[in-house]
Amino acid sequence: MRVATWNLLHGIPLLDPLRVPELAQVATSISADLIGLQEVDRQQARSNYEHQTKTVADALGLPFWIFAPAVVGTPGETWEGATDTQVHSHEHPETESDQPHYGIGLASRYPLNNVKIMRFDAAPFSLPLLVPSEPRPRMMKVSDEPRVAIIADVETPLGTVTVANAHLSFVPGYNVKQIRKLTKHLSDRPNPVIVLGDFNLPGRLANLVSRWDSLATLPTYPTFKPRIQFDHIITKGFSEETITRARNSAEVLPLAISDHCALVVEITK
Repeated sequence: MRVATWNLLHGIPLLDPLRVPELAQVATSISADLIGLQEVDRQQARSNYEHQTKTVADALGLPFWIFAPAVVGTPGETWEGATDTQVHSHEHPETESDQPHYGIGLASRYPLNNVKIMRFDAAPFSLPLLVPSEPRPRMMKVSDEPRVAIIADVETPLGTVTVANAHLSFVPGYNVKQIRKLTKHLSDRPNPVIVLGDFNLPGRLANLVSRWDSLATLPTYPTFKPRIQFDHIITKGFSEETITRARNSAEVLPLAISDHCALVVEITK
């Protein structure tokens, strides 16, 4: 089972800003059976009103998908926290609302069952961040947003696996609390668990604070010269042999879209 996580930066090309590739075309380079997506747009003017979770799912031939907005509106402009009523999926691909949404997605070749959405409050202050912009990135103060995780039981060839996709806060300390809350919630599952996403936790900090096994320790950011790992795939409940094989298969894909590379591993029995 090929598992991937990708922060797609709502489709912004950074390696070649003068060329705007199609998201679907770029996504086919990943070739995954299960993929977690972060910084995903739906019905946003800045991304041509594309439903980006569905676009990636269709491009990869993944029939099962869920989009969970973190906010209604546009980050950096006007927005409010989203609710679970605005979550939609392959079963309900459209909602009555034509408002812009921004959040995360999960797409799978295998059925997604017992879906749960976990939400985290935004940190109550802003921090200076290096923000992608033209002609070059710039430093600016950025307010945190509400964060969200999608949790689902996936019926895979390896058996039932619980999968969670999350995009956590960039505020130090808040992201640690969030990953601990998420992994604690999942710790009692009887089946193996995979948590993937952009945790905004550098290097080995993700598995150190969670005490879970990391399937990849590779730099994923930025795409043009990866130096830091913000994107992670951590697990609980798999055998040592499965973990070792997954680590040996791990690869980083610098793509024509986003400032994050996609991170991919192969999980086998």
